[in-house]
Amino acid sequence: QVQLAESGGGLVQPGGSLRLSCAASGGRRSEGIFRLYGISWYHQALENPRELVAAIYSDGSTEYADSVKGRFTISRDKTNNTAYLQMDSLNTEDTGVYYCVIPGITWGQGTQVTVSS
Repeated sequence: QVQLAESGGGLVQPGGSLRLSCAASGGRRSEGIFRLYGISWYHQALENPRELVAAIYSDGSTEYADSVKGRFTISRDKTNNTAYLQMDSLNTEDTGVYYCVIPGITWGQGTQVTVSS
């Protein structure tokens, strides 16, 4: 069974940056999985619904929520087992839990990001 583990969250001041990582594990089934199925990052603030912030598809194309365009960058490494979300110019509205997701397959447990002065 493929599992996802996020890391890199924490406390940052407004205007700062964080880089989230998402690692896939689960033996041979996880090998290159991000290239096969793509990877998405979702954001959940407090009790709000989870919202898609960024996605990279199997063909390498990317999609971003309007609220993060120009500030966030999604990528995956050459092994296609680790994905990243580079977050720059963070603001307080970016606070929340960030989940990496293989659509239709599995979710990670999330990593907390807090933007506060």
